[in-house]
Amino acid sequence: MHRYRFLLFRPFQLLPVLLGISLVTFVLVRSIPGDPARLLLGPRTTPDALAKIRAQFGLDEPLWVQYFLFLKNLLQGQMGTSIVYRIDVLRVTANRIEPTLVLVLGSTLLALLIAVPLASLAARSRGRVLDHVIRVVSTAGLGFPPFWLGLMLIIGFSVKLGVLPVAGYGDSLADKLAHMVLPCLTIALALSAVLARSLRAAMIAQMGSNHAVAARARGLSEAAIFRRHVLPNSLVPTINLLAVNIGWLIGGTVVIESVFAIPGMGQLLVRSIFSRDYMVVQGVAMMFAVATVVVNILADVLTVAVDPRVSL
Repeated sequence: MHRYRFLLFRPFQLLPVLLGISLVTFVLVRSIPGDPARLLLGPRTTPDALAKIRAQFGLDEPLWVQYFLFLKNLLQGQMGTSIVYRIDVLRVTANRIEPTLVLVLGSTLLALLIAVPLASLAARSRGRVLDHVIRVVSTAGLGFPPFWLGLMLIIGFSVKLGVLPVAGYGDSLADKLAHMVLPCLTIALALSAVLARSLRAAMIAQMGSNHAVAARARGLSEAAIFRRHVLPNSLVPTINLLAVNIGWLIGGTVVIESVFAIPGMGQLLVRSIFSRDYMVVQGVAMMFAVATVVVNILADVLTVAVDPRVSL
């Protein structure tokens, strides 16, 4: 169990990261031009009504007071009240978490299902035509912007073939799964290109390692060596690469949810920025930051579990 002692102090090391993210988010949101009270009440409102709204949401306080009030609410498990929806930010985001969570988990699973077989085929066919084809395809995948790829998939599978919904989230479980296929595939194709290249390189290195040579000397078949020694040892760098890209993936949901009109956290963030709903923007940004931090801690745990030599 001593190998997992880092879990006792790792959360405390990440507190400054979350504090820094909260400060940067607060400053950036307050730097957006426009008055949220005026946007809420419209151009024909009176100065008294504007002052009342600003006082109600604390917008008439100095910025440093607003920031400390935001931190105070966070410590109490609150994120303030939405200026637009007039309810607690947690209630605004509650119904938006599920689509984003499904999108992130579905994309990650799909990316692994694509990357692991492709990397395995490329590594075992090193230098052959199949290896070159997979490398070219994965390199091309890195060059396609996700929003363009999403639009192409919509045109192909929804408009031309009519086999999948164009946009939205659906109502029943089957309907929701059908609606999430194209968004998950869009992110997975971009993410799998990165993972496949990294995993292929790790597999090739492991295939030439001393323990693989020793296994061959013992008479093990190449398939057994690959399954028992090469694949498990190659997953460690891929886990860390995947954890790093989870932050990109969470940020990418902002674009993909807008393209596919998914009512998730990313779409809420974009709409809240345009409506100057400061509390919601700060709340969603902090949720994304906490999710990224938690995923990185889980990646550390998984790395230690997969490779007994690793000590963090």
